[in-house]
Amino acid sequence: MKAKRCKVCRTDFTPSKPMQCVCGLKCALSLASLAKAKRERTHASQERKETKAKLEKLKTRGEWIAEAQAAFNRYIRLRDAGKPCICCGLPMGPSVPGGAVDAGHYRSRGSAPHLRFDERNVHAQRKQCNRYGAGNVIGYRFGLRQRIGIEAVEALEADQTPRNYSIDDLKAIKAKYTAMARELEKALG
Repeated sequence: MKAKRCKVCRTDFTPSKPMQCVCGLKCALSLASLAKAKRERTHASQERKETKAKLEKLKTRGEWIAEAQAAFNRYIRLRDAGKPCICCGLPMGPSVPGGAVDAGHYRSRGSAPHLRFDERNVHAQRKQCNRYGAGNVIGYRFGLRQRIGIEAVEALEADQTPRNYSIDDLKAIKAKYTAMARELEKALG
């Protein structure tokens, strides 16, 4: 028979059987344990995928809204990185004292849930202004007029169109803003 190379130790050998791919018993046992480990990894990976799929099916609409909102807010923070706070004009960022950043809504999610994913309605805002300053609505409106214009602000204030987001819509929103945030992270370096 023609000489072959052992799959485990990579030495040349002359096989005694036609399908033999290892040089001896030690290499055969080693190959069997490698194959078993590979099967176990594949099986574990498949189980994780199945478990993840089952958990995805069990998510409520509220959980999908929360995930989509988190992806949207992350995008807004990245989009407005380097800009001053929309309502007070102070610098923001992790290196600035008191400059921690929220994605603040001009019209709140509670009073206008249909605008929760409207990019005109949401801008980076210092936590001091958003959480502890009750959103600083007067300053926010002034800053909003400077960024998007008075016509857009008035259109935003007049928008009462209901939007009922289905779970598929929320999945699409999450995917869209996750991808957009990744692109911004790449661009920002």
